[in-house]
Order: sequence, then structure tokens, then C-alpha cells
Amino acid sequence: MQLKNKTALVTGSTSGIGLGIARGFAREGANVILNGFGDAAEIEGIRSGLEREFAIKARYDGADMSKAEAIEGMMGRAIAEFGAIDVLVNNAGIQHVAPVDEFPLAKWDAIIAINLTAAFHTTRLALPAMKARKSGRIINVASAHALVASPFKSAYVAAKHGVAGLTKTVALETAEHGITVNAICPGYVLTPLVEKQIPDTAKARGISEAAVVRDVLLAAQPTKQFVTVEQVAALAVYLASDAAASTTGTIIPIDGGWTAH
Repeated sequence: MQLKNKTALVTGSTSGIGLGIARGFAREGANVILNGFGDAAEIEGIRSGLEREFAIKARYDGADMSKAEAIEGMMGRAIAEFGAIDVLVNNAGIQHVAPVDEFPLAKWDAIIAINLTAAFHTTRLALPAMKARKSGRIINVASAHALVASPFKSAYVAAKHGVAGLTKTVALETAEHGITVNAICPGYVLTPLVEKQIPDTAKARGISEAAVVRDVLLAAQPTKQFVTVEQVAALAVYLASDAAASTTGTIIPIDGGWTAH
């Protein structure tokens, strides 16, 4: 139980990678704060299920990650209840696929807000309590797109490159405070976000959905396998542990060899 009595807040954790990471932390004894959108009854089932299965406290906060005031409210409530957030995971993300000269302005603004600016807000609000305790872990879920680009994803690639830069900067600022800041860069994981972009990519490229999976998504990954949620969660658990105390400012690919090209 590496994380017993710690508190972890994971944004975008009602499904996909975020939920996998929250489950990984709960399994290690951490209290977890879930965040994200979805059906209220389904989310309550997830929350109460985590408490029953792992004998931890699980909370849910539906704060909208595109709004600074909502993020401030969520962070304030979490710190008021638990004293500090020991592990902050910035995972919330959205995607839109379109050529840059046709990219909807509202989609650009939303992607930058949720994928990048939200991580700035949660980080700045978590740090005072972490510094007071001389302890903390910030894990940013970036993407292989923090390291390389793909066509038709200008906002997402820009945001994820920004997350990499934010990660390095905050790591340097907090290096003497017992706080580590790292980014995980998954390749393609078959989450709802990825499933949803398959038809959009098929339309943008004029190919079938099966061809998108074979020739676009997994073409980049030498293993020809999707990365699993459990593999990403295991890396997050390591980064949250005492064993990772000297690992900070890193941008870690978990991408089936994609960025080795």
C-alpha cells in the first residue's frame, strides 16, 4: 500500500485513462477525488464502488475544467477536506480533428483551456499546501503528441507540447520542496476519446474506420498494439511513490515505440 493515507485528485477520471489511474491509486490505499462529466448515477456507482472495493474515501467533483472559477472551487473543497492534495493528476482532455485552416475557433479555445490551461490552474492551487508539507507529486497526462505531431490535430498537439513545457518549468521551480512534476506520454489507448476520433479521422482522410486503426493509429506504434489503461496507471502509481523521489521534470513516453522513430 504505497499510497496509504495519501489523497489523489485526478481530473477527467470518470472514464478511460483517468479512471484507470484513480483505480490504481485506490488499490494502493489513496483516497481519491474523481472529476469529469457523465451520467450522475453511473458516476455515483463508480465512486461508491471504489470505496467498497478498496476501503478508501472517494469523492466526486463535477467542476468544469474549462472554467478557472470552477477549478478554484474544486481545489478549495479538496484541500479543505483532506488538508492537501498529495498527488495531483492532470488528465482531463478533449480532442477535435480538422485541418488547421478549417479548425473551429471555439474548438481551439476549448482544447487549449481543458488540455493545458486547466493544468496550470490546478497546479498553482495545489502547490501552496504541497510546499507547506514539503511533499507532493504532480503527474500530467500528456501524450506522444507532446513529443511529435500528427496532421489535423493542431490544437491538441499545441496543448500537449505546452503541457510538456509546463511540466519541466514547475519541476525546476519545486525541485527543492520535496515535490516532483512529471508527464506521462501515452501512445494510442483505446479510450472513449480515441474511439470517438476514429470516424472524424476517417472523414478527414477519406478512408475507412478500419483503415484509420490499422494505417493511422497503430501505424505509428511499432508494437502494433494499443497501450492499455492499466499500463498507464502502473506508471502513474510509480511516479506517485517514494521510489520516484528523484524522478522529476521528465517527459516519459509509454507509446509502443512510437517516438523512437
